[in-house]
Amino acid sequence: MARAPQAWESRIGRRLRLRDLHILSVVVQWGSMARAASQLAMSQPAVSESIASLESTLGVRLLDRTARGVEPTRYAHALLKRGTVVFDELMQGVRDIEFLANPTVGQVRVASGDASSAGLLAPVIDRLSRSHPEIVVRVDPSSAEPLGYPELRERRVDVVLARISKSFAQGDLDAEILFDDPSRVAAGLRSPWARRRKVTLDELVEETWTLTSDKVIRALIDEAFRSRGLDPPREKVSASSMLLRSRLLATGRYLTVLPDSVLRYNARQWSLKALPVDLGMKPMSVTILTLKNRTVSPVVQLFIEQVRAVARTTFSSSRR
Repeated sequence: MARAPQAWESRIGRRLRLRDLHILSVVVQWGSMARAASQLAMSQPAVSESIASLESTLGVRLLDRTARGVEPTRYAHALLKRGTVVFDELMQGVRDIEFLANPTVGQVRVASGDASSAGLLAPVIDRLSRSHPEIVVRVDPSSAEPLGYPELRERRVDVVLARISKSFAQGDLDAEILFDDPSRVAAGLRSPWARRRKVTLDELVEETWTLTSDKVIRALIDEAFRSRGLDPPREKVSASSMLLRSRLLATGRYLTVLPDSVLRYNARQWSLKALPVDLGMKPMSVTILTLKNRTVSPVVQLFIEQVRAVARTTFSSSRR
C-alpha cells in the first residue's frame, strides 16, 4: 500500500495525458480511427500512436478492432466515464477564470421541457439578457422524468428546468422546487366554452381535444377523468409541441390541458383562457435540477438566481 503513490507518479501520473484521453473519446464517438483523425485534424498514425501509448500506460486493451471499425472495451468505458468528469471540471475552471476576468460574459447550458420553455424559461432569459447581454444561453430539450435526465448526469448541460411529480427521487440530483404548477383545461378565446361562467368536466368529454404525447402527463389526465367516473377524452391531435396545440386552440375548435405557468405567461399572446372547471389533477412541481457534488460556474449560479427571482415575482401565486 505504501508504494501506491510512487506507482502512480512513475507509471501513470507522468504519462497519462489529457490529450490522449480526448483522442480516445473522439475515436469511441466516431467508431473509427480514420474518422476520428479527420475530426481532430490529425494523421491516422498519430491517432493510433496516442491510443497505443494509453494502452501501454494502463496495461490494458482499450479498443477492439473489427471489420467495421473499433469498439471500446470495458476498460475504455470505465476510463471515459471518469474522464468525462475530469474534462467537465477543467471546463468549469476555465469558465470560472473567464468570469473573474470579465463578469459580464459566459455561457449557460440548460435543458428544459416544452412546458418550462414556454412558461418559466422565456422570462428568465429575457431578464438575464437585459442585465448581462453578453451571456450566451444554450437550450436543449430535456429528457422525460422516467429517463432520469441523463443529459445532466453526462454533464452535457449545467442545469435542468423541469416539471416533476411529487414522487421524484434521484439520489445523485439536487431538486429545488420553485412552485407548484397545476394543470388547467384551456380553450381559445374564440371557443364558445370561453364565454361560459360554469363548466363541468363531463360536458367536455366529447369535445375536440388536442393533448400532449407525453405518456406520463397523458396518464395523469386520463386518471383525472376516470376518478370522476368519466371516460378519458379521445384526442384528435396528439403532439408534444405546446406551440402547435396553442395555435390549434386559437381556432376556437379545440380544447387542451396546459400548465398554469404556461397560461399565465402566454394567455394574452396566444388568445387562450383557462376554463372554470376543476380538472382534479395533482399539481406538478416546477424545479431546478442540478448534479450533486458538482460546483457550477458563477455564470450558471447567476442564471439560477434569475430563475428564482422570476419564479418569486411571476409565478409565486401558483404555490399550494
